[in-house]
Amino acid sequence: MTTVAKKKWHEWLITGPSFIWLLIFFIIPTMIVFAITFKPSTPFGGIGDGWTLNTLFSLRNPNYPAIIWRTVWLSVVSTAICLLLAVPCGYCIARAPKRSRDILLLLVIIPFWTNFLIRIFAWKVLLHPEGMLKQALVFLHLCSPDATLLYNPVTVLLVIIYTYLPFAILPVYAAAEKFDYSLIEAARDLGASHFRAFRRIFLPGISRGVWTAVLMVFIPALGSYVIPDIVGGPGSEMIGNKIAQRTFVDRNLPHASALAALLTLAVMVPLMITLVHHYRQPPVAPKKGKEAAQ
Repeated sequence: MTTVAKKKWHEWLITGPSFIWLLIFFIIPTMIVFAITFKPSTPFGGIGDGWTLNTLFSLRNPNYPAIIWRTVWLSVVSTAICLLLAVPCGYCIARAPKRSRDILLLLVIIPFWTNFLIRIFAWKVLLHPEGMLKQALVFLHLCSPDATLLYNPVTVLLVIIYTYLPFAILPVYAAAEKFDYSLIEAARDLGASHFRAFRRIFLPGISRGVWTAVLMVFIPALGSYVIPDIVGGPGSEMIGNKIAQRTFVDRNLPHASALAALLTLAVMVPLMITLVHHYRQPPVAPKKGKEAAQ
């Protein structure tokens, strides 16, 4: 066996378990969900025989456009805010001394030590009409006594940002830790301002971490259903809530599969287009010296 063949065999041996895992627990279940979309439902909550397009036609529910729009804008805005908070946080953690860096990372990871549902219910208690936050805001005359902090899209947005912000900070920090900060110092020596050096040198240098943070926040936010269910109420439903309702309440698995397939396409199609566009672009040589500072 040649050296090249041994190297390829070694690569397949390393990536094989991951590929098999993805095939069994991601690709095959996704294909099953897409297949169920074209099956009829039964009155007892099962899947009927034959194939039909009626499930797709049933997606023309007049309530769905508003729910889809709410899902999209909550996901986009929460991702943007998480990114705006994660980039400076990741930068500061990466530039901090070793001891302080470990403490800051611990503070970012601590929320993961508590159960997800407990954290969401804690927000519900905090934002309750009789909760301390509401009473403090009323005492400071920042809101009226009859104002409601729960059961609105803004509350859902706040809790989504709280929940997924660590998922944005960690990949940004991982990229920022490996960044060569002498490039920023060189740009400053060549006349670039702090913000210009940060924008033109640092952000492109951690672009992989930024894009990872976007995916780590945007994709889970699109499928959220526990957060809007607990703190959002009926007026803050997202697509995930409708999928859960069609599955557990209505017992209409084909309709739930159709909504899940629609959500999967909404995530996968833009991602695939971005990846194809990225790999078709020719590599760009990094700017040097004065050109990078301008």
